[in-house]
This record gives sequence, C-alpha cells and structure tokens, in this order.
Amino acid sequence: MELLSQMSDQYKLLGDKTRLTIVALLNEQELCVCEIVAVLGLSQPNISQHLRKLKASGMIKETKKGQWVYYSINRELEPYLQDVLKHLPSMKQSILDLEEKGLKVSCD
Repeated sequence: MELLSQMSDQYKLLGDKTRLTIVALLNEQELCVCEIVAVLGLSQPNISQHLRKLKASGMIKETKKGQWVYYSINRELEPYLQDVLKHLPSMKQSILDLEEKGLKVSCD
C-alpha cells in the first residue's frame, strides 16, 4: 500500500501541466531556474515552487555551480517514472529557441 501511495503522489505531481513540462525540459538537459522561466514565461517564484515540489518527491535533483542552482532529472527513479520519461514529447526545440534568443546562458 505504501508504494501505491507514493505512486499516487508522484503521478499527481506530474498531473500539473507546468510540472510535467519542467520534467520534460529537464529530461533533455540540466537547466537553471532562469532558463526554465524563459521557456515557460512564468514568474521565477512560480517556477521555484514547482521545482521545490518535484525535488521533494525525488524526481529531480539540484546542483550548485557558483551562485546558480541547476536542476536535472534524478536518473535513479523508480521504473514506473522512468517509463513516463520515455513517453514525454521532446523539448529540444524549446531549448534551441532559448539558445537562439541568447537566453541559454542567462544565469552566467
């Protein structure tokens, strides 16, 4: 029953379009908050709140590089979450658009 509860909580988190989009972006590559903000067009506090929830669930992890915090997918996820990642649409074009606009390195 505990696994069912955990699965339910994690699927609920992914039921939010913003969080699912963040996971899809991070499935492509590691990003900082400002880059996610630039892609989604939402406020930094809003994105940070979603990232906190995803991190608390264990789906993503953070790495500090200087004053910046970068987020990435936790690649040691349960198999049922790894299956979800396999079926997410590609977000490569969104990241390429970010680079073309000169926003990919906006955290530096």
